[in-house]
Amino acid sequence: MESRKPEARTLDLSPPSSGGWLERLFKLSLHGTTVKTELIAGLTTFITMAYIIFVNPNIMADAGIDHGAAFVATCIAAALGCLLMGLYANWPVGLAPGMGLNAFFTYTVVGTMGYNWETALGAVFVSGVLFMILTLSRIREWLLNSIPVSLRFAMGAGVGLFLGLIGLKTAGIIVDSPATLIRLGSLREPGPLLAAVCFLMIAVLSYHRVFGAILISIIAVTLAGWGLGLVQYNGVMSTPPSLAPTWMAMDVAGVFNVSMISVVLAFLFVHMFDTAGTLMGVAQRAGLVKADGRIENLSRALKADSASSVFGAMVGVPPVTSYVESAAGVAAGGRTGLTAVTVGMLFIAAMFFAPLAGMIPAYATAGALIYVAMLMMGGMAHIEWDEPTDSIPAIVTAIMMPLTFSVADGIALGFITYVVLKACTGKHKDISVSLWALCAIFIAKFIFL
Repeated sequence: MESRKPEARTLDLSPPSSGGWLERLFKLSLHGTTVKTELIAGLTTFITMAYIIFVNPNIMADAGIDHGAAFVATCIAAALGCLLMGLYANWPVGLAPGMGLNAFFTYTVVGTMGYNWETALGAVFVSGVLFMILTLSRIREWLLNSIPVSLRFAMGAGVGLFLGLIGLKTAGIIVDSPATLIRLGSLREPGPLLAAVCFLMIAVLSYHRVFGAILISIIAVTLAGWGLGLVQYNGVMSTPPSLAPTWMAMDVAGVFNVSMISVVLAFLFVHMFDTAGTLMGVAQRAGLVKADGRIENLSRALKADSASSVFGAMVGVPPVTSYVESAAGVAAGGRTGLTAVTVGMLFIAAMFFAPLAGMIPAYATAGALIYVAMLMMGGMAHIEWDEPTDSIPAIVTAIMMPLTFSVADGIALGFITYVVLKACTGKHKDISVSLWALCAIFIAKFIFL
């Protein structure tokens, strides 16, 4: 009887049949999106975030850190954070060293308090580890999931107002005034005028459902600025500087003294609640909130955010945090982690294409931020306006974010108002244990920090 030889097995390298490996990894059809949409959304988010590549190194240089190393560290930390958020949490959120946190690092911890930048990085590392412990223990997710619905919508709207103020300020449409605090800038200047044109162009194209309206408008305004001689061509590629001056340069031992406790807590509190406001706002826009009010993959998003901060300290940057500018990508159609992965890959590419990335002017991205801010205000429609103990704290939360120029302070004031009003009107059952705890923490923050 003739024996039959076993048939040779062939290695199948083809992608999965059901929509490809990207579909299986990011569940694109489940979220009502496509690869093309996600890539455009990622590019849109990156363009609105790209300023951090140039702003953060300048701020860090004021603390005595090598500018070139700070540039590379910014790109690497942002890229890793985005990849973690996209691949692990499947969220369309971009991450990078936090604006405000970097200013606190340089001008307060190093400048005013007199610590060297290595010790300041040690404080960032310790606060990041504490942040991760809170996240891994699910305490932070429990705290965020217990936030009242009215305050959740108010956070999204408040982040939108804050984002709009940043856009208006960056464009020069709103400027400071000794007499009235702020006033309208000169619309005869090309920067404010082009920013306004970008905003209106996005609004019109979006109304007509033009695909990629935000990105098209940003590119069009950039080309207009180039035609007017406002945008300078500086080349395409450059060799990335060395990361050696900041890699693992943090002084963790120097953090363990009484005077550094307030610094570590400040990094922890500001990062925690800035991220909370951003994630809440973006989650609402991206359709990640379930029918019961819980947020899809929130635990994973929190873990990705906290882990990014720990690694950021290792490479030499302030806390890495989720960016409100991610809302621009969400408005462009981003719904999954493929958007964040795209942003991360562009941050890696930016290390080599820094001159080209720097051509996007601030007024072009400002127009996009202003438009996205308008969209995020829509959440206020879901607040129970007939119930003052819900609506008043919501208003305080949304208004105080831009007025204090701090997402964290707006959240804190809104929570305190909510607890006080509910407690003083006999609605104690609406105040959970976590809300009492948060209120106490916020009051302590204002007293001691």
